[in-house]
Amino acid sequence: MSSGVQVDDEIPKLFEEFKIQKKLRFYTYKIEDKKIIKIDVVGPKESTYDDFCSAFPENEPRYGVIDLEFETKDGRPTSKLIFISWNPDSGKIRDKMIYSSSKESIKAALNGVGIFINATDSAELDLEESILPVVKKFA
Repeated sequence: MSSGVQVDDEIPKLFEEFKIQKKLRFYTYKIEDKKIIKIDVVGPKESTYDDFCSAFPENEPRYGVIDLEFETKDGRPTSKLIFISWNPDSGKIRDKMIYSSSKESIKAALNGVGIFINATDSAELDLEESILPVVKKFA
């Protein structure tokens, strides 16, 4: 199902720079006027995973991509690009529907992300309990 929401033209270009230059930690994206996906928050390189999660409003959906640094099971430092669809249970039903039906559009614009996670409450954003177990499967 497609919502007709478009991805801002600058998103794929800036994402390519994000992947190559590694000067930023994360982006969050929001749908404006039910028509276009735009960059919402840009996280500088020194940002943490907690900063990334804090950029998600408590009751409003967002998309986010983060260059997550972590240690593999054998102790090697590494990083992975992770896309998170934040669609909180407490959000408005119409907003949740628009974000759900527009997710494929933003995913297609972020070429190179291999890990996609859906989160509907703060427990599903917990780094140690929810995110790292998924990410380490790909490390």
